[in-house]
Amino acid sequence: MPDHNASSIDRIAVIDIGSNSLRLVVFERLGATLLPLLNEKVMCGLGRGIGRTGRLNRDGVELAYANIQRFVALARALNAGHLMGIATAAVREASDGQKFAAEIERQCGLPVRIVNGPEEARLSAAGVLAGIPGADGVVGDLGGGSVELVRIAGSDSGQPVIGDGISLPLGPLRLAEFADNPRGLVDAVRRHVASAGLLRSAYGKPLFLVGGAWRAIARLHMEQAHYPLHIIHQYTVHRRSAEAFLAILAGMSRRSLERITSINRKRLELVPQAALILSELLAVGGAERIVFSAYGLREGYAYGLLPAQPDIDPLIAACIGVAISQSPGRSDGELLERWTSPVFGEMPLESRRLHRAACWLSDIAWTEHPDYRAEQAFTRSLRMPIGAIDHHERVFIASALHARYGGSPDDPIKAPTRPLLDDREAVEARSLGLALRLAYTLCGGALNLLQDVRLSRDDGTLLLEFPADDSLFQGEAVERRLAALARALGLNPRTARRRARRPALA
Repeated sequence: MPDHNASSIDRIAVIDIGSNSLRLVVFERLGATLLPLLNEKVMCGLGRGIGRTGRLNRDGVELAYANIQRFVALARALNAGHLMGIATAAVREASDGQKFAAEIERQCGLPVRIVNGPEEARLSAAGVLAGIPGADGVVGDLGGGSVELVRIAGSDSGQPVIGDGISLPLGPLRLAEFADNPRGLVDAVRRHVASAGLLRSAYGKPLFLVGGAWRAIARLHMEQAHYPLHIIHQYTVHRRSAEAFLAILAGMSRRSLERITSINRKRLELVPQAALILSELLAVGGAERIVFSAYGLREGYAYGLLPAQPDIDPLIAACIGVAISQSPGRSDGELLERWTSPVFGEMPLESRRLHRAACWLSDIAWTEHPDYRAEQAFTRSLRMPIGAIDHHERVFIASALHARYGGSPDDPIKAPTRPLLDDREAVEARSLGLALRLAYTLCGGALNLLQDVRLSRDDGTLLLEFPADDSLFQGEAVERRLAALARALGLNPRTARRRARRPALA
């Protein structure tokens, strides 16, 4: 299939043919953003033993043929308008890799693109930047057969910079030959990482980590730290904490690993080598922190098919897409943001961005049973499968939507994630939610009616003004929700009618 902009394609399917795993992701296009519709993985181990034989693992090849046929059939059944197979380290380096790719095309009808190391690094970097637009540091993508490194300098506005990528032969499957030679393993890792000059040129910059083995490390760290939010994307660990934890993982025995039941066993086997590689990257690059990314090569390829829209904030684009798909005809986040903004006055751009996102998602739970709307709004917005948002921002939006649906401040569902917001942010999120609750009480979801009502604050008063000759906006529910918002802001509530215009003189 030709590699062109997917301006008219609603679904994009990517089959990632990696050294360790085979994965199908089908992306649903919602405006300027992509959401994963289907994500299925099979551990094939194509690269197992490649360092010794120079060929693909025979058992892995058979598994791959069978599962790629299924993946292609699934993608077509889901009406994917674009379908591509991307093969990485194991296939490009194996002596029989080209033959394997050609056989996939023949048997399965799947076009296979074998990417070289720098191209693999570039695609991974593009994926990280799609999920973390302001990322500035070094992307490290750990596959079964190699580590790709590339310098990135993201920008919240403007064109991000992706440097030249390099590939190090340090995948855990390749390092399996050192199973009985711990000293040789350490020496090999140190030797190859020491050759990566871009780590020293970006000394101190964060490491943005892509790859299943590193995601397993993130999950293990979350469990050890009792972290309240089990979302890998943008999970951040500072250097000192990371170094101590990685030292423990790198030295874990097989027996110790077998006691861990929360992670796929085949993935878990790779953790000690992955921890060793990451430790050395930290030592050479001096990263101040590591940031885990759920976006990588597949997202970099898929977003590369979409028309460039640098002026659209990816978070807002995603929220608009969710709103339109779940609440068609009832969503206008721009209008709601304008209506609520006088309550909060001048705000930093990042705060205004979160307000806009919450406003677009403000009708997210309208189809739920009223008794569960606050809970559902909180959990759904907290766990949305979108990028361009960090964990504290997720909690802010979720807290605002919890209040929008009448959730109480001390609801136990909020307790685990409450430490991710400071007191000022918690008050602001609740106030925004109460302002949105008032807005929907006034208009009943017919948002254009809000143009006849004005909300403002001045001299310790929260003022709601409505037309002089209209009873639509009066009532006990309006008074009660205005009072709740005023209490949250520490203001006195007041309502007033605008003066009727005098008729023009003849």
